[in-house]
Amino acid sequence: MVEDIYTVSFSAMGSRCEVRIAAADAALARHIAMQAIDEVRRIEQKYSRYRGDSIVSRINAAAGLHAVDCDGETAALLAYADALHTNSEGRFDITSGVLRKAWDFRGGALPPAETLEALLPLVGWRKVKRSDSSVFLPQAGMELDFGGFGKEYAVDRAAELLAVLGIDHGYVNLGGDMRFLGPRPDGSAWDIGIQDPRDMTGTVASIPIGRGALATSGDYERFIEVGGRRYCHVLDPRSGMPVSYWRSVSVLGPLAITAGSCTTTAMLLEQDGIDFLDRSGVSYLAIDHEGRIFRRT
Repeated sequence: MVEDIYTVSFSAMGSRCEVRIAAADAALARHIAMQAIDEVRRIEQKYSRYRGDSIVSRINAAAGLHAVDCDGETAALLAYADALHTNSEGRFDITSGVLRKAWDFRGGALPPAETLEALLPLVGWRKVKRSDSSVFLPQAGMELDFGGFGKEYAVDRAAELLAVLGIDHGYVNLGGDMRFLGPRPDGSAWDIGIQDPRDMTGTVASIPIGRGALATSGDYERFIEVGGRRYCHVLDPRSGMPVSYWRSVSVLGPLAITAGSCTTTAMLLEQDGIDFLDRSGVSYLAIDHEGRIFRRT
């Protein structure tokens, strides 16, 4: 059967997204893609901190009051967050999202020191009390934020659903976090450009990918510039201040959630990020604050 490549675009999790798959015709491609898109929307609804009815919002609203029951999916994600915290020397901390209350990346000013100082006591994954079926934030004002891996988790879930539906060629792309189900129908790889972090119209490399996942973190996604210095949205949970060593880190891995976690952890570890990536055994392309490129294939 001859298959063509079809693209179904949509918006989710604050990003431009697409499902691109090979199918017999456009109607079938859209029917299959919509099932994957529904799964992305399910995850967004369940874990978005912006939705009052999400499990994350319920957990945060109960901070300092009582534990909240969790299903198996949520418990597994919390266990993953625990592993990330350990493997990043405490830098990857899903309680640090509360720091966004101090930072306005749409404006052009740094937060007052006293604002950050008031929020830092609310950060600390080790304070969180959890079991296989519940989680409790012991201090009023504490918050969980799954933004560090929620989108990548959705990419993987959508891709795995497509695979079950028989898709062998295509990918899911949620705002640049990508999972590939297989090469093009003719066997050739997908050619994916890596964004130049200082030129939004340019790329620094092109990577051929047939299967696996690609994720990128960078200081160009959300940032402000004050006094000639760039302050990005990736925040060190110890100080509440943005990291500054890497302009961007791109990682190839088997899953989007692992690739994305590696990029963020490397950003957070700053000058120690390359050692972390080498230990992780992943392929990567990283650009430091001076524009130097580090690569492992």
